[in-house]
Amino acid sequence: MTNAALAYLSAGLGAGIAIIGVGIGIGQLVAAALEASSRQPETAGDLRTTMIIGAALIEGAAFFALVICILLAVKA
Repeated sequence: MTNAALAYLSAGLGAGIAIIGVGIGIGQLVAAALEASSRQPETAGDLRTTMIIGAALIEGAAFFALVICILLAVKA
């Protein structure tokens, strides 16, 4: 395998691992928010807002990881 092929393979694996981590993180976030809103239904609006902000921050970190994977693949 050439260096470019290994770089693309590594970028693909890194992106896949990042996406799996994001999926797990958002899943735990939503599960915790649903559990909290089932315990206290009157706070559902505040929890929803906080959950959306948290999910956006997690997605931002995932986008950053994907950009780094692409940059490392193109550099090689």
